[in-house]
Amino acid sequence: MIDRAYLERLADKIQSVEHDISNPQLAGNPRKYRDVVREHTRLRRIFEQAESLERIERELAESRQLVLAEGLDPEMRALAKAEILELEAQLPVVEHDLHLAMVPPDPNDERNVIMEIRAGTGGEEAALFAGDLFRMYSRYIERQGWKLGLIDASSSSAGGFKDIVFTVEGADVYRGLKYESGCHRVQRVPVTESSGRIHTSAATVAVLPQADEVDDLKIPPDEVRIDIFCSSGPGGQSVNTTYSAIRVTHLPTGIVAQSQDERSQARNKEKAMAVLKARLLDVRRQADEERSGQTRRSQIGTGDRSEKIRTYNFPQNRLTDHRINFTLYSLNRVMEGELDEVIRALYENDIGEQVKQIMTSG
Repeated sequence: MIDRAYLERLADKIQSVEHDISNPQLAGNPRKYRDVVREHTRLRRIFEQAESLERIERELAESRQLVLAEGLDPEMRALAKAEILELEAQLPVVEHDLHLAMVPPDPNDERNVIMEIRAGTGGEEAALFAGDLFRMYSRYIERQGWKLGLIDASSSSAGGFKDIVFTVEGADVYRGLKYESGCHRVQRVPVTESSGRIHTSAATVAVLPQADEVDDLKIPPDEVRIDIFCSSGPGGQSVNTTYSAIRVTHLPTGIVAQSQDERSQARNKEKAMAVLKARLLDVRRQADEERSGQTRRSQIGTGDRSEKIRTYNFPQNRLTDHRINFTLYSLNRVMEGELDEVIRALYENDIGEQVKQIMTSG
């Protein structure tokens, strides 16, 4: 049920934003002016959706009351019942649209990302699982029409990855992948297990939005150490005979990023710097949230590699996302890149939680 007081507060906020738009000083700042206009459009959309929901709820209550009225003409009762069915069908649609409008857009949703998958506990089986996760994401990325670009990889002797870093470029990439950060646990019989016992291993995933111009993230040259080395493949073998691989170390923080996928030293340096900036941006974001007392939404997670977010149980063909107690018995399809149902459930739950916070805070 829409709170009338909420609508009144919303109307006051719209009026305040309209006053800001009419301020001549704002016109001198194009970026700020654009942001305020966008906010006004968003608030108007919320208000219109909220009014539509309030109208449907009011008409639904009136029609239900009419059906219960004594001595009502049968034809009128039938019309009222038909109207109830129609309004009840409209209600969840308008409610869902309102919830989507209420949640402020994540400014990172449209950004490209840098992803890192790293083998955790479990030895070679963990590395094989890291490889399976990379294959799963590769197929999902392909299904979305996005572009994957390899930055760095360290292969294991069994064929998986100790770690692999890559970029994903396309429309709304961060929005589609931001829920994947955390520890992914696998339960299955390893190919190396002769007795058929089920083992538990893990791999971790990090999803970082790429830095861009608006972040104003400047790294002075004297804060960076650059090391050049030969690219290496599985078992440490040389991929090429030229020193083209780049390792960048940010001296104040100790954060390291490297790239060895390109034959060009300049391209590898560019990729390594992009990874470094994304990691520094994530550090900045975490510091800002701590200062403001904010916490990341549970659906996105803390980004801590130790935070278990999902279990892949192969014997039971079961996937469980522990953040929202969501379970699917179609793990085989998920591993082929069919992640849409999982990501949709996380997104819808995320929206719902944010709406609750907005309504509670007013």
